[in-house]
Amino acid sequence: MRESSNPVMRGVVRDNEKSASPYAGFGQMVPGAQSVILDSAGQPQYAPATPGRALTIDDVVTKTGITLAVLAAFAVAAYAAISAEIVPAFLLWGVGMIGGLGLILYATFKRKQDNPKIVLAYAAFEGLFVGAFSHLLANMDIAGGPGDGGANAGMLIGQAVLATFGVFFGMLVVYKTGAIRVTPRFTRMLVAGIIGVVVLMLGNLVISLFTGEVGMLRDGGPIAIIFSLVCIGLAAFSFLVDFDQADRLIHAGAPSKAAWGIALGLTVTLVWLYTEILRLLWYFQGD
Repeated sequence: MRESSNPVMRGVVRDNEKSASPYAGFGQMVPGAQSVILDSAGQPQYAPATPGRALTIDDVVTKTGITLAVLAAFAVAAYAAISAEIVPAFLLWGVGMIGGLGLILYATFKRKQDNPKIVLAYAAFEGLFVGAFSHLLANMDIAGGPGDGGANAGMLIGQAVLATFGVFFGMLVVYKTGAIRVTPRFTRMLVAGIIGVVVLMLGNLVISLFTGEVGMLRDGGPIAIIFSLVCIGLAAFSFLVDFDQADRLIHAGAPSKAAWGIALGLTVTLVWLYTEILRLLWYFQGD
């Protein structure tokens, strides 16, 4: 089975290999698995290998909705607290970023992606990060940004939110219609692109630490705009692989708790997409 470019989603699939028989021995039966049934397309369908209710699309939608609701609530609270000068923006930004990153690493390496407490805690930390990041970018004059706050800040953030969910649902339509097929080659190219972007980000960060500047990848110039467009494209195409992984888990009869892991993986990609879209819009307003 092809692996997702999203490390969280990849871990969810691996952790459910023993409970979803299509991923155990490439269709060979495992202890506790039920009989193989062919669907109308001739593809094998398997009953869950472990006791409990099997994963459904409703589980994925519900858990993802809950996760995003928690993230949004903490983001709004963080933005309001910063606007009221109750808490410094950089403090919430740092707490949210470090806390979210720490939980992702813990969930990935300890295989706790389907733990609802970890998923919701991650959503809370990411909410703090998103709220603080949005406030900093929309209200402060950083590297030539607009920095005028008020209605323009709200409009900038609203545009970024609408664009993020527009891309999300657009890629869902693309996946459902089969306009772009998720193949092993497609996945390998996507993973290579993401690795390249991460390397460039780390290099830009190191340069900025030594020079005190934001670096050419984040200074709002032509290269920064192109880089953000590339990141947005990679995040958008990552949804296709994530949808494919979720679809396969559902058809494989994975346990319902896997919905939390899918929600976590989708949230990670959504946050990345939102921050890049907001940054791109900020560049254009700063011109």
